[in-house]
Amino acid sequence: MATVKASPAVRVGIRGAPARAWKQMKRSWRLYALLALPLIYLLVFKYYPMYGAQIAFKDYVATKGITGSDWVGFKHFIRFFKSYEFSRLMLNTLLLSVYSLVAGFPFPILLALSLHYIRQGVFKKSVQMITYAPHFISVVVMAGIIMELLDPRVGLVNNILRAFGVEPINFMGKPEYFKSIFVWSGVWQSVGFSCIIYLAALSSIDPSLHEAAIVDGASKLRRMWHIDLPGIMPIAIILLILNTGHIMDIGFEKVLLLQNPLNLRTSEVIDTYVYKVGLTSQAMNYSYSSAIGLFKSVVGFILLIAINKLAQKTKQASLW
Repeated sequence: MATVKASPAVRVGIRGAPARAWKQMKRSWRLYALLALPLIYLLVFKYYPMYGAQIAFKDYVATKGITGSDWVGFKHFIRFFKSYEFSRLMLNTLLLSVYSLVAGFPFPILLALSLHYIRQGVFKKSVQMITYAPHFISVVVMAGIIMELLDPRVGLVNNILRAFGVEPINFMGKPEYFKSIFVWSGVWQSVGFSCIIYLAALSSIDPSLHEAAIVDGASKLRRMWHIDLPGIMPIAIILLILNTGHIMDIGFEKVLLLQNPLNLRTSEVIDTYVYKVGLTSQAMNYSYSSAIGLFKSVVGFILLIAINKLAQKTKQASLW
């Protein structure tokens, strides 16, 4: 079979491509220096840990190392699926995640729409500052504020209840209250910061649409419904898809700080269980906790793919 040889000009061009690329990189070295930091972060904290994920399939022994530990396949996954804790952990994690997603999704949109139509600059900036501020409170401080407010003896909420003749309630000691306390405190903390992206999307809507609607006599409510909401819907769908991908990743810091023996029945989630099994128990089982964490990540990845496919099927905005 005859071979096709590249012309001399083509060969020279191919050999000169690396030199041209290097010269272009030297000209724009500042941009590459800025790009290096997030790339290093991704490599060190996101990609390199994937190498250690293989201990989920091994009986990891620290003295043997990752490569020297015995391979056991899906032993730890099967152990988790058959454990007494599996159904309770899955139920608590899913209920808490779905509750947070449903409760927290509409409020940033409503706040952004409200702020978008406020014309008084001082009042608008004051509302923005008040709603943004809780986002910058650390999780530890937020948990402390919640427990102080709900304290059955000196908490502000129970003092108000006493003033109306109601007996104090130990909110943190009642398992049925934990999910609502966790979710609505999270909504309060994140609603202001989350609405920033919707405000940016609203500012990009063509003003001529509003001008035409005003000429036709449309009220602000009608303009919100027929112009603003369709305009920000692609952004809302993208954020919903991304949040759905984290539906199993509720985080353990705030849950752990608000936990106590009385509410453990409804507050124990996969993240806190992994933390306790892998790091705080007397017989630390790294392989078992890694298997649980890997299972959670796989479920989140599958949900992300499924929701993105559903958005494509319904002709909505999607990630790809």
